[in-house]
Amino acid sequence: MDTKKYLNTIVLVKMDRPMGTQHPKHGWVYPVNYGYIPNTTSGDGEELDAYVLGVTEPMDEFVGRCIAIIHRTNDNDDKLVVVPDGVMLDNATIDAQTAFQEQWFEHVIITD
Repeated sequence: MDTKKYLNTIVLVKMDRPMGTQHPKHGWVYPVNYGYIPNTTSGDGEELDAYVLGVTEPMDEFVGRCIAIIHRTNDNDDKLVVVPDGVMLDNATIDAQTAFQEQWFEHVIITD
């Protein structure tokens, strides 16, 4: 799947892990909203996952702009980075806000 087609587009994210919820298997608490893009399929066969950054409250769903893709180089599971339209974050901020999960994976951040 070419996840680059989502860059700079508006997408709907359905949250299956709202901010403040605990991961059912690993036990950490999600410091950001985390969900998926409905009706998509990513490299792992599941729906394409997305981090929602720039929002400070738990949400059930969110419509925002995909500003980056976290491409895991040692796993077949890219993640979109979605923010409120008009918000921009640099790679260091994206890394810091997703490190709770991405620290376990080698990855690059794609922004164009």
